[in-house]
Amino acid sequence: MDVNGTIALDGNLLPGVIEKLSRLKDRLDIWLVTANTHASQKNIDMQLGIHSHIIQKENEIEQKKEFIRNLNPESIIAIGQGANDIGMLEMAKIGICVISPEGKYGKTMLAADIITPDILTALELIEHPLRMVATLRQ
Repeated sequence: MDVNGTIALDGNLLPGVIEKLSRLKDRLDIWLVTANTHASQKNIDMQLGIHSHIIQKENEIEQKKEFIRNLNPESIIAIGQGANDIGMLEMAKIGICVISPEGKYGKTMLAADIITPDILTALELIEHPLRMVATLRQ
C-alpha cells in the first residue's frame, strides 16, 4: 500500500492504522511503497514493524507498478489514493482507492476495483474478505 495520503497524513500515521495493520500482519505480507515525501518513513516503519520500499521521485507510477509486477500481481491487494498509485492499483488483483484527508486523484479512483471512504474501512475489507466478495460479485 501507499503511505502518504493513504495510511499517513503529513508524514504521520492516521489514527487506528497501527492497530488495524498489527491484526493483519500475522496473516499477510504487508508492503509499504512510498516516495517518502515527508522523510518520515523510517519512523513509520518502526511504529508498524514493517519495512518499506522507497521509490525515487520520478516516474513514480511505473516504479510502483513494477514493484507489484515483481511480487506476483495475482496475489496482491493494492491500496492507494494518489496519482502515482494508478499503475499499482491496475496491476494488482484487487485495487482499492481510499478517500483520505489529503483527497484522492480522480483517475486513481477510476483505476480501482473498490473505493472506500477511508483506510480503516479498506483494512476492514481485508480483515473480513466476504465483504469484498459481496462488493465484487457480478
